[in-house]
Amino acid sequence: MQGLVYQTLQERKIQGIKSFALLIDPDNVTPESLDRLLDRAIEAGVDFYFVGGSLVVTDGLDACVLQIKARTDKPVVLFPGSPSQLSRHADALLYLSLISGRNPELLIGQHVISAPFVKKSGLDIMPTGYMVIDGGAPTTVSYISNAAPIPHDKADIALCTALAGEMLGMRLIYLDAGSGALRPVSTAMIGAVARHIDVPLIVGGGIRDGARAAAACAAGADVVVVGNAIEKDPELLNEIASAIHGVNVA
Repeated sequence: MQGLVYQTLQERKIQGIKSFALLIDPDNVTPESLDRLLDRAIEAGVDFYFVGGSLVVTDGLDACVLQIKARTDKPVVLFPGSPSQLSRHADALLYLSLISGRNPELLIGQHVISAPFVKKSGLDIMPTGYMVIDGGAPTTVSYISNAAPIPHDKADIALCTALAGEMLGMRLIYLDAGSGALRPVSTAMIGAVARHIDVPLIVGGGIRDGARAAAACAAGADVVVVGNAIEKDPELLNEIASAIHGVNVA
């Protein structure tokens, strides 16, 4: 599916179709629990499956990706926390550059190390300007990245950072409050960024119900990512999917 996943994201953005991405951490599922989750996700109409996490300490990444692909034809996209989180069985890779921080390893250093393997993977490589936003509590991503998040109320900083990322060639912008965030990225920040960039905008972290998901979409998010909340309460899948798809303007 090389090239097709990004093309799908672009087309959905142009058409005003909002997307729901379910984030699955291989460390947090078993084959049995993943099957149950996929039953609900397929029924709810999940649009994309993001796979990865900040750590991924188990060796179940390939198995997780293959299990998802055996059950659905929706795109499986790697959301890696390190260069080792690579599976050729996925469809695409969010090639994350932490543009909100000043850690050179996450801006370009790890990319240099992983580039030969990524090139050979056959995945749809999607350069992604990744921005960590203060969600009101320390998160794994902020700790691992060793970078201060953008303050929750500084929409102007987020806007300028996203704009710089787009002009540097990033094909996606991702605003992330992080797993376990007490609050999601503000609608003011989402709106400010969405109004000034042309590439698809992904938003995640702190989205724990349909109302927050719908608010993010209405503000300008093209893809809303939810993982932690659904791990705790799979019943939320239908609520969040319905809320996101209900904002579609196509």
